[in-house]
Amino acid sequence: MSVVGEPLTGCVMVITADRRKRELASALERRGAIIKHAAALSTIPHLDDAQLIADTRALIEDPPDVVVATTGIGFRGWIEAADAAGLLDDLLDAFRDARFIARGPKARGAIQQAGLEADWVAESETAAELRDYLLAEGVEGLRVAVQHHGNGSDGLDEAFTAAGARVQSLLVYGWGEPLSPASHVEWIDQAACGGADAVLFTSAPAAESWLATARERGALDAIAARAASGELVIAAVGPVTAGPLISAGLEVRHPDRWRLGALVRLLVQEFTETAVGITTPDGPLVMRATTAVLAGRVLPLTPTGLEILRALAAAKGNVLTREQLAAVLPGAQAGPHAVEAAINRLRENSGAPMLVRTVVKRGYALAVSAA
Repeated sequence: MSVVGEPLTGCVMVITADRRKRELASALERRGAIIKHAAALSTIPHLDDAQLIADTRALIEDPPDVVVATTGIGFRGWIEAADAAGLLDDLLDAFRDARFIARGPKARGAIQQAGLEADWVAESETAAELRDYLLAEGVEGLRVAVQHHGNGSDGLDEAFTAAGARVQSLLVYGWGEPLSPASHVEWIDQAACGGADAVLFTSAPAAESWLATARERGALDAIAARAASGELVIAAVGPVTAGPLISAGLEVRHPDRWRLGALVRLLVQEFTETAVGITTPDGPLVMRATTAVLAGRVLPLTPTGLEILRALAAAKGNVLTREQLAAVLPGAQAGPHAVEAAINRLRENSGAPMLVRTVVKRGYALAVSAA
């Protein structure tokens, strides 16, 4: 039996994006989700989308002989921008006969994640080594695409142009520290300890930043365990964004192509399938990370009431003794009278007085109906 109402009702979803976060949040909120904004990076736009896409189209129309990737984060951002504009297949086709030159192992890794191979890597990770290598080989008459990130070209465009190359410069967004570091950290901790139902990613750079903080806080193992068990959904907008998360060993859901609409549909399907719940006389009960949803309605429970209901739901109609339920309460309130009072408040606040049964001389049980 499915939950009535919006499919994402009661789901706490953490959006790690800075760009396009409002568009994604609105689509999810219309379907009942509770949105928490915790951007993993801030976006520093050097060029707008239109300019980057126009430069990409120019490269598709006049394919490169050489592609220079100056940073891993920037190359991934460029690939994602092309994918979002529906140009990725055309761009990869334009790359078919090109040589790839990487400024260091991170740029090489980004090239490989896009299904391509680096022909040469500047192990010193300097633009100077990369420049000197290509100039020594000779670039006269060649079409050279240079992907930039951050502060621009480091003199690469000028050097290659002076040597006779036809240079196509592609300046991708820059990324800075999260605008709200506290929210970034808080919602990584919540993902680890059970305070979120889903964490959503729309860029590989944000995924890398989020993973770095999760490792620093020692939270990654707990997050991986929750994702593997299905308690936490980690979702990415496409395979490029998912790449760093998958490499870190996380269970990740993603559509085949970069589309926000496809991500929303994937989440609706995921949570509809897991929202069968427990059948009660008042309707299906579904436990989410921080809420309980009864017949499509979020119950206004206290934290203690939520934990008691979570314990009863886990028992699936079996009786829990007062002692077992007392273990859920804060230590100072853990007597039998406190359990009885908490059960009464739960019944009153839920608006479903028959949701919890009293089993005389034994304890309490969730009222479960036959399916």
